[in-house]
Amino acid sequence: QGLTVLQLLEKVKADEGKRRKEEAEKLKAAAAAVLQSRPASREASTSTSSLDAGKADVKALLAERKDAAPFKALSSILNIPRILASPHTPEQISALWTAYHASRSNGTGRGYVSASVPLDMFHKMTSTGRQYPTFVLPLPRIQAIDPAAPASSEENVAHEFYFMQWDFHAPPDIPSASDDLFAKPAQSSPGVSNPACATVLFTPLQEYKLRGAFATPYLVLTIYTDLATTHGVVLLRGEITPSTTGGDRYMLNQEDAQILALSLQKFYLWNNNGKDDGERLLRTFHEKPEEFKWQELLDFSKLTL
Repeated sequence: QGLTVLQLLEKVKADEGKRRKEEAEKLKAAAAAVLQSRPASREASTSTSSLDAGKADVKALLAERKDAAPFKALSSILNIPRILASPHTPEQISALWTAYHASRSNGTGRGYVSASVPLDMFHKMTSTGRQYPTFVLPLPRIQAIDPAAPASSEENVAHEFYFMQWDFHAPPDIPSASDDLFAKPAQSSPGVSNPACATVLFTPLQEYKLRGAFATPYLVLTIYTDLATTHGVVLLRGEITPSTTGGDRYMLNQEDAQILALSLQKFYLWNNNGKDDGERLLRTFHEKPEEFKWQELLDFSKLTL
């Protein structure tokens, strides 16, 4: 029943190649459409109205770019120029970030999880994420208890497995206090730049088996590094996919989303002493898939819930 770990890893490689090929074809088609819809002007104009129109075109193009990172820009969530205009500590930025997401969904915060991550912790997690970009996580599900059948609480817990996948994106520019579209990026020391942003997708394993890289993730974590250089803080935002039934319903509840998000720490933040069970399980999954034991994963997850 189902795929072996080795077969799952092979499927990941095949699906990723297929997805990237289709994305490349879409980019070519989009570029051709832009060229056809924007014929080159024969005469240059330096009038103020032309310059304003040019700025509008640039803004539109930036909004329509098909090769942009597949997530909402941090500048569309936080007023970065305002943050940079006066001193803010990492703790203050973290408090703003938490308060913003707690105010979503009419003040309930439903549909989102958020956190701030110290820069050193971020580097440790992403280093492991680049080396081992996929994993499978168990999410406990309490089953209805049959009153006629005496059973321990442990026997009434089933697990739904989620396929977890890292992806990395171009590093954002170091922000400046100006919101001028044509302003030069903030100056920094030579060789200093922000680290790459990252996304982590969590998709039900059964859904992934059926649809591969085109399956719908139930939770998308976005790791923003825009303020890494200026403030030494990385911001994490988790968006839970709305339910297809509509209304104020989501594919995951807040608690389940938190459990999945915490898996980053359990499996990707190693203590580097070689004795961490999360590290051992992740290594075995990728390096010796034939030796990977699902029961050991379940046992470890129970201990760390």
